Amino acid sequence: MHTRSARALTREFDTPHFRHALSQFATGVTIITTRLSDGTLLGLTASSFNSVSLEPPLVLWSLGNRASSLEAFTGNSHYVINVLGLNQTGLAERFSRRIKNRFEGVDYTLSRTGNPILKGVSAWFECHNRSRYPEGDHVIFVGEVERCEAYPQAALVFHGGQFATTQAAEK
Repeated sequence: MHTRSARALTREFDTPHFRHALSQFATGVTIITTRLSDGTLLGLTASSFNSVSLEPPLVLWSLGNRASSLEAFTGNSHYVINVLGLNQTGLAERFSRRIKNRFEGVDYTLSRTGNPILKGVSAWFECHNRSRYPEGDHVIFVGEVERCEAYPQAALVFHGGQFATTQAAEK
């Protein structure tokens, strides 16, 4: 019988090496949006999105412990995960910067719960903020999907520290 340890026994790499290895895994690019109680819109770029379960429909994403938006996303009941398409690199960059109003000049509609759904995305998921799990230097958010839509198109991905697009693999 194996016993479990709360931590790995040894680590043979440093943080930059680990980050470089992780960069070789291509991820989709999303913008997570919500609305604060005073009506202020909040959004951020995240590549840490994944499906968890089909029944119930659950997805996850993560946010760093030091993010200024952590309290807002932790406390809100709903958010929207916007999956970016090929031509939305500018949006990904905009929502990753520290600027006063990330939504200025951005085309969006409001979801049933009043959260921004960005125009031109390849998919969006309106989620109930079901649970949160602190792990390491991030918090993992699990959302229960209440509504979603898909608009198939080439995807925006992040690989090797830069934005790229999906392309069919050679057979």
